Amino acid sequence: MKILLVLILSISFIFLQCNREEKSSEQSDQVKIALVLKTLNSPFFIDLKKGAEEAAKLHDVQLVVQAPEREIDVEKQMQIIENLIQTRVDAICVTPSGSRELLPAISKANQANIPVLVIDTRIDENAAKEQGIKTVTFIGSDNYQGGKLAGEYAGGLSDLDLKVVILEGIPGHETGDNRLRGFTEAVESYSNIRIIASQPANWERDQGYNVMQNLVQAHPDIDLVFACNDLMALGAMEAIMAAGKLDKIKIIGFDAIEEARKEIQRGNLEASIAQHPSEMGRLAIENAIIAVDGQTIPEYIPIKIELITRK
Repeated sequence: MKILLVLILSISFIFLQCNREEKSSEQSDQVKIALVLKTLNSPFFIDLKKGAEEAAKLHDVQLVVQAPEREIDVEKQMQIIENLIQTRVDAICVTPSGSRELLPAISKANQANIPVLVIDTRIDENAAKEQGIKTVTFIGSDNYQGGKLAGEYAGGLSDLDLKVVILEGIPGHETGDNRLRGFTEAVESYSNIRIIASQPANWERDQGYNVMQNLVQAHPDIDLVFACNDLMALGAMEAIMAAGKLDKIKIIGFDAIEEARKEIQRGNLEASIAQHPSEMGRLAIENAIIAVDGQTIPEYIPIKIELITRK
């Protein structure tokens, strides 16, 4: 009886060990993809993360999501990427905090044969080419066209003279620079529109409030604000509301995050440009899987943009 019990226990132990080894082998074979965002303190990037998580679950891949606390912390984002390279992820999807500054980290990923997919914000393609740095694809909206769409909408708001101020993103970053350029070039064709001030607010709501507070005092006759993202637009809205001028100044944002959409419904914001960040996240994961498999994917995967108004 004792011999039989020992035999049963031994067989059970061997079975459990084999089962553990099989599971361990399955885990090691699972594709591991890193998603490195600019920040997780923004509804836009939270939506992007959700889209990536849904795709990762659907395709049974391991997803690692990391981000600096603030969008402007390029050094932290570089450090995150370098650490992920050390842990040997299979692919890196990144929304660059700096179009040029992040190139050394991408170069290290190239050296480690880890494919890099760029999301939302383009890297400096000329600088990358000069340094022999390669990325698999860019997944994102045409920020220039988005800015142009906002400018054309502003041009159709009134036949009267409009004095406009702009809240920029981080100077030198592709996303904000192209939105700014698209908007300013679009309004140039309207003789009744004059841009009287343009200042950075670094994508942040608090800075949008502070910059707008100063602009309202310096230019009491402002008619329209174009903010290069919705967080700055919401900060500007609060400053304008505090100054008692919300009925006189129209505000156009960019990203069409949920809170901005609600303020558009209420009539506090005039419009915003939608980019569909969850779609970016989904496509990032799906194409990262293809890249890990060694297959070719398009160099540019566009995400549609559209104007959101109360109508």
